[in-house]
Amino acid sequence: MARSRLDKLMGYLLPHWQAELLGIGALLIVNALGVYIPLVIRDAIEQLQVALTFERVMRYVMLILVLTTIMWGIRVASRILLFGVGRVVEFDLKQRIFEHLLTLEPSYFAKNTAGDLINRATSDVDNIRRLLGFAILSLVNTVFAYALTLPVMLAINIRLSLLAIAVYPFMFLLVQLFSDKLRAQQLAVQEELSSLSELIQEDISGISLIKIYAQEENERRAFGEKNQRLLGANLSLAKTRTLLFPILAGLASVGLLVLLGFGGKAIASGAISIGDFVALILYVERLVFPTALLGFTITTYQRGEVSIDRVEAIFQVTPKIADTPDAITLAPEMVVGRIEARHLSFTFPEAKTPALADISFEIAPGETVAIVGPIGSGKSTLANALPRLLDIAPGQLFLDSCDITQIRLHSLRGAIAYVPQESFLFSTTIENNIRYGSPLATEIEVINAAKQAQIHPEILNFPQQYQTLVGERGITLSGGQRQRTALARALLIDAPVLILDDALSSVDNQTATNILQNLSSGKGRKTVIFISHQMSAAATSDRIFVMDGGKIVQTGTHSELIQIPGLYRNLWEQQKLEEMLR
Repeated sequence: MARSRLDKLMGYLLPHWQAELLGIGALLIVNALGVYIPLVIRDAIEQLQVALTFERVMRYVMLILVLTTIMWGIRVASRILLFGVGRVVEFDLKQRIFEHLLTLEPSYFAKNTAGDLINRATSDVDNIRRLLGFAILSLVNTVFAYALTLPVMLAINIRLSLLAIAVYPFMFLLVQLFSDKLRAQQLAVQEELSSLSELIQEDISGISLIKIYAQEENERRAFGEKNQRLLGANLSLAKTRTLLFPILAGLASVGLLVLLGFGGKAIASGAISIGDFVALILYVERLVFPTALLGFTITTYQRGEVSIDRVEAIFQVTPKIADTPDAITLAPEMVVGRIEARHLSFTFPEAKTPALADISFEIAPGETVAIVGPIGSGKSTLANALPRLLDIAPGQLFLDSCDITQIRLHSLRGAIAYVPQESFLFSTTIENNIRYGSPLATEIEVINAAKQAQIHPEILNFPQQYQTLVGERGITLSGGQRQRTALARALLIDAPVLILDDALSSVDNQTATNILQNLSSGKGRKTVIFISHQMSAAATSDRIFVMDGGKIVQTGTHSELIQIPGLYRNLWEQQKLEEMLR
C-alpha cells in the first residue's frame, strides 16, 4: 500500500518534474550556503583573535550579509517552485475528479453522497497539495541539511559531533512508532468531516422540509452529535501531536546542551578551537529546526497519504456505461425515431426481482406512446434504459435498428430529449435553464420552446421575465412551472425522440393534454414516450402500454383498452372516481 501511494505521488509530480527539480536544486544551494556560512564565521573568529580591526570585521560582516541575502533569495525561489507545484497538482486533481465524475453513471451518486465527494475534491485534495508542497520541501530540506552538515561536523571534531547527534536516532524511532497511530487518527478526522459535510449539504437542500415538519431541533441535535464526533477525532489527533512534537523538539535541544557541556572541556584541553566550537554550535542549531519540524512534516505526510487513498478511490471506479471501441455516431438530423425492445430485461444490482422482465415492443417514428401503471411497475426504469442511464445488456434496445449499446453516448443522448421525474433547475435565470441543452440558441428559439411547453405567459408575469433567477433547484418556481421549464429545455434541443417521465405530474390534466396534443401534431412531430399517472392525458396518445411487475401487460389505444377488463380500465375508473370526490 505504501509503495502504491508513492507511485501515485510520483505520478502527480511527473508532469511538473522540471519545476520540482529546479526547486530541489535551489534547496541544495540553500543548504550548501548554510554549511558554508558557519565556516566563514569560524575563520572570522580565528583571524580576529589574532588581529581585531574594524576593516576586517566589516569585511566579514559584508561577506556574511551577502551570503545570507543570496541564501534568502534562493530559499524564496525554492519555496515558490515547490509550493507552486503543489498548487498546480491541486488544480489538476480537482479537474480530473470533476471530469471523472461526469463519466460515471447516476447509480454511483446514489451510493456516494454529494457531501463526501465534495469533501474529497476539496479537503482531501488540499491535503495532497500540502504534502506536495510543505512536506516534500521539509523532507528534502532535512535530507540536504543532514547530508551536507554532518560530514563537515565530523571533519571538525568526530567525538563532539557524535555526542551532539546521539539523540537523533531516538527521534526517528519515536516518529516511526507514532506514524501508524497518526495515520489512523487522520483517517478518522477525514471521515467525520465527510459525514458532517453530508449533513450540511442535505439540510441546506431540504431546508423547506425541515421547516414544514418543524425538525430544526432534531437537525440541530444531529449536527451537534456529528460535530462532537469530529471534535473528538480532532482532539485525539491533537493529543498525539501535542505529545509527539514537544518530545521531538526537546530531544533536538538535548544535542545542543550536550555539545555545550562537553565543548567547554574540549576548548580547555586544546582539542578544539573557539572558532570550530562556534561552528559546531551553529551546525547543531541548523539541524534542530528541520529535526523538530519533522513531526509537523510527518503529520502532513500522514494526512496526504490518507487523502491520496480517498481521492484515488474515485479514480479507481470505472464507468460501467461507456462507448465501445467500435461505437457508431448517429447525426440527430438523420434519426427518424424508431424504437424497438427485444426481450428487454434488467435487474438492479441489489434487487432480487427484475425491474424489467422480458419486454418487447416497437414504437414507430412520430408515434406518441403513453406508459401507465402502478408505482413500482418499471415505467421509470424503462425511461432510464433508453438513453443508457442504466447498464443495459447488448441486443435488447434499438434506435433506428441500431443497438443503443453500439451508439456513441453523446450521439444517443443527443437524439433523445429526456425530462425526468425531478425537474432539476440550476441556480441561474429561466432563460439560461431553458438554453442549457443548446447554449447558442437565440432568444426567439428559447421563447418558442417556452410557448410549446405553455410556460411563456407565466414567465412574462415575472418581474424580470426570462432573466428571473429561479434560486437553488428552482425553489422560487411552483412545481408545475419547474416541470414546464424543464420541458421547454428538452424541446429546445429539438431531438427526434422525447421521453417524459411523469414530467407533467404537477400540471393540471387539461394543460398536460394540450401539451401532448401540440407535440403529436405538425410536420416535424417527434417520437414521444409519455410516462404518467394522468390517465386523461395518456388517453390522447396513439398507443398505451400498461405496465405491471416489470412487464407490459396490455397494449392498445384508449378506446380499445377501456373495453377490456383489466388493469388499464381499473386505473381509469379509479382516477375518474378520485376526480368526482374532489
